Amino acid sequence: MTDNRNNKSDKQAYEQIGEHVRIFQRKNRWYANFQHDGKQRRPSLGTSSKKEARRRAIQLDAKISSGRYELPVQAPGIDAVIAAYEIYLKTERRSRKTLKKYAHAFKLILDLASQRKAKTILDVDLAFVDAFRAARVAGGAAPKTVHNDTVTIRQLVNFAWRRGMINEDPLKGLRLCKPKPTPQPCWTPVELDQIIGAAAEPQRSVFAVLGGTGMRIGELKFLTWDDIDFAHKVIHIRPKDDWKPKTGDVRAIPMSPVVRDVLQQLPQKSRWCFTALPSKRYPKGDHQVSERRLLQYIKRVLGRLGLKGHLHTFRHTFISNALTGGIPEAIVRQWVGHVDREILKHYTHIADAASQAAMQRLARADNHSLHEDKEVSNDHTKDSRPAQFQHKTEEPQNDDGAKQEPPTT
Repeated sequence: MTDNRNNKSDKQAYEQIGEHVRIFQRKNRWYANFQHDGKQRRPSLGTSSKKEARRRAIQLDAKISSGRYELPVQAPGIDAVIAAYEIYLKTERRSRKTLKKYAHAFKLILDLASQRKAKTILDVDLAFVDAFRAARVAGGAAPKTVHNDTVTIRQLVNFAWRRGMINEDPLKGLRLCKPKPTPQPCWTPVELDQIIGAAAEPQRSVFAVLGGTGMRIGELKFLTWDDIDFAHKVIHIRPKDDWKPKTGDVRAIPMSPVVRDVLQQLPQKSRWCFTALPSKRYPKGDHQVSERRLLQYIKRVLGRLGLKGHLHTFRHTFISNALTGGIPEAIVRQWVGHVDREILKHYTHIADAASQAAMQRLARADNHSLHEDKEVSNDHTKDSRPAQFQHKTEEPQNDDGAKQEPPTT
């Protein structure tokens, strides 16, 4: 009798949804029950809401009816997906700097997963991303940094999806909205000369070439003497070893006379064009310059001059000054490697000096036009009215209209 009552109770707990699927509740969670490939399946519907369970069961029933249902695969752990993705990134020959940024983001993901007790890649869902963003904002990360880290999470899940590690997208519906670009500092040509003049070697040569070519600091750091063509006055930006230019910008930059003089005066004691000062580790001083030390140095120089900026401001300034100097946008993009016009717009500055000069030209033009208008107006003030309204000096007349003769003396 007890067994029969239990069986009866079990039957009453099921609710038929569609043709194939029934749902039932166990410990406040809802499950589906159906036959597939000759076996009884009881997957979790992942919700404690009966309304949501019914909705998901209807979708499941439709997949079964149309033959589109696939058995869920065992989702791998988050750490396993990260390890596989890191191998993939290395096979894609991503730069060391890029791999370092990914590694930092992966560490943050694993730390949050440990806090939230998230184990599989399916646990990296929308709620996980929301918590990740909130933690990054609370930690003082810039909006662009938060966006880039979120993109990394999206790429990680996409990798698992493409490799067949999961057959559902836990981040379905995720929106990735780019933050608005923040205004960047830009130096005038005079300020650029001040910065270069205030620097000492070897930093002075670095700053002069950055300001005269618009190269990225990573491109200058990996510049070799094989990339310099003095005969044709060209600098080649191209990959080497395990480094390649950002976004694959393989290009040639013409040398200005100033840049050519700077490069010709550099000692060719190493494979690299720009080398750091000798140190205990590198007594010959033939090693590559350090981006971190260059950044520290430029900050000290800018502090003395009362200016703002960083290493990338040399590139920003070159692009802005080239555009305000009348260089066609297509040529500027060819020099600096930008292929996206929208990205180039983010760098477009009209320096204060150029802006002030333009306003002065406009003011002079307005004043000249106003002066001409006044001259014309003065000519008309003699009497610009129609003849019938002009004032006439009439001779005195008698009451009968005859002219009155002047009195005789």
